[in-house]
Formats: sequence, C-alpha cells, structure tokens
Amino acid sequence: MSKKLLGILLATAMVASMLVGCGGSSSASGSKKVGVAMPTKDLQRWNQDGSNMESELKAAGYEVDLQYASNDVQTQVSQIENMINSGCAVLVVASIDGDSLGEVMSQAKAKNIPVIAYDRLIMNSDAVSYYATFDNYMVGTKQGEYIKDKLDLENAAGPFNLEVTTGDPGDNNARYFYQGAIDVLQPYIDNGKLVIKSGQLDFAEVATANWATETAQSRAENIIASNYADGTNIDAWLCSNDSTAQGIAAALAANYTGAYPIVTGQDCDIASVKNMIDGKQSMSIFKDTRTLASQVVKMVGQILSGSTVDVNDTKTYDNGTGVIPSYLCEPVFADINNYKELLIDSGYYTEDQLK
Repeated sequence: MSKKLLGILLATAMVASMLVGCGGSSSASGSKKVGVAMPTKDLQRWNQDGSNMESELKAAGYEVDLQYASNDVQTQVSQIENMINSGCAVLVVASIDGDSLGEVMSQAKAKNIPVIAYDRLIMNSDAVSYYATFDNYMVGTKQGEYIKDKLDLENAAGPFNLEVTTGDPGDNNARYFYQGAIDVLQPYIDNGKLVIKSGQLDFAEVATANWATETAQSRAENIIASNYADGTNIDAWLCSNDSTAQGIAAALAANYTGAYPIVTGQDCDIASVKNMIDGKQSMSIFKDTRTLASQVVKMVGQILSGSTVDVNDTKTYDNGTGVIPSYLCEPVFADINNYKELLIDSGYYTEDQLK
C-alpha cells in the first residue's frame, strides 16, 4: 500500500470518528440513541409531549431514553448525566429551571453532544445548539387580545376589573407569556379602563411557583376575600396556563358571588377544556404538541445526518451566551366556538375524553 493511499485512509477514518463523536450519522453505528428529559408527569401537557416525542422518534428509527424528573432539578440533572454517559447522541431537554443546568450542559458539550432545548430555553449555557418551541410571546398576545376583544376595550366605557396570574419564575417562558399579554393590556391599565383592585401586576407578584394549581387557588382566594367579597365583579382573570386557570376556577367557585369573569389559559388540558364547556374557563391556547414533536424529530434527524437544521428565528431567544437558533411553531386559541374543530376533529382528543 502506498504512503499516499495510507494517508487518505487514515484521514477518512479520522473524519468518520469525529462525525460519530459529534452525533453525526454513521452507517456502522445503526440506530442512534436520543435522550429526552421532561420536567414532570404532574401536568398533562408534559405527558403528551413526552409520549408524542417518544413515539415519533421510535417510528423514525431512534432508540429513546425518556425520563421525567418530578419537578426536581437535581433529579433532572442526574437523569441528563445518565443520558450523557449511556451514549445518547442528541439530548432534547425541557428544563425545570432554565438557570440550573449549566454544569450538566457543560458535560454534554465536552462530549460533543448537541442539545435541543425543548419549549423552555436553557439559560446561560453555550452548550445549547437549538431551541424548539411555540412562539411564547405570541401566546401572551393572544390571551391579551382575547380579553381586549371580549371586553371590547376599544369601545366600551369601562372601567373593568382585571386580575393576573402567571407561571413559575424559574421558567423563562413564563416571562414571555406574561409580557405578551401585558403589552396588549397595558394601555388600558394606564388609561384606567382596566383596574387591578389587588394592586398586583408586577411579574414577581403574580408568578406561581411550579405552575401549581393549589398555589394559584390560594392566592386567588386571598385576592377575592380582600377585594371582591362584597360582590364586586371581576371582569377578567388573565391566567398564563391551564393549571393556574384551574386554581382560579376553584377559588371562584369557593367564595366569589359576582358575575363570572373571562378566564384565559394555555395547553388545552382535558380538565380545562371541560371547564370551558361548563363555562368556567373562557379560552385556552392550543399548542398542538404533535406539531412540535414532529419538528424536533426532524431536527434530530438533520443533526445526526449533518444536514442544515431547520430554524425560523435567529434573533429573539438570547440565553445569556448568545442568540440560540430557534424553530417557533404558531399557537392558536380554543374556546367554546371552535374547540370541537381544533381538538376533536383533529384527533387530539376523543369526545369521550371531554365528557
């Protein structure tokens, strides 16, 4: 064998080795292993996200390590470490706390494992390769616009009473949901057409740790007792998601005597869709997790084959180390007028599930 041919063969072997180490495709390696880290099984949407992701990845020929962390950061860190050490070629991570994964992300980077942040952006880590989510600011604007339209804030005299409940302060998305809605509603707060009798509007005041229904309910009961016990109407309650909206619905049922307010939500959880049908929740943002799962599976395939990865936003989501290339799916809202078309006719739920 000539020295020239030997050199070519050695160079080819080195390139192949680098591709495998970086998660690139290799015909000899067969099916690739993908680690999927989800926050918790306590919220319906994460069960659906995990299930959709697992089934689509397996259908595409990948081995899947799907883990739920019971909303415990250290558990999630340990699960991701195990994924790294067990040979996962790509990690898909929906973080519990976007600021708490820096060390384990560094471990992934050291082993050249690409990371897709799923629906929640992982902050302050340069190990994040891509971000896949719904347009979270748009989620908030749609909630704000729903309240604006239903109260006819452009034309009605008002004033109308508004209260606000948003999500976990450790979830970066919660700030986007909140800001999108407040940017729509702030002009009407400023001109006095919307009044917040509790005085609670700052993000820190209206945040709900772990998006917990019971926490949202307890705070709402205190607000109602302090400001609406005399039957004064609450005209709208802006809730960033369904678990908090369910807490508001429970508080309203317990000790509120005024006219029922507009109540927003997000995720179209079964319990909230039932509340919508029963008139206890006005709307919920529908984020078809099948769409997001399909996009992430596509991105995983593109990463592993060395192809260009589809993104449609390269300006918005800076995680503290730079802007993360992102793919944003567009959310829509469901209410009593269109939930059958969006949720049942599309096969997302069956009619029996909503009875």
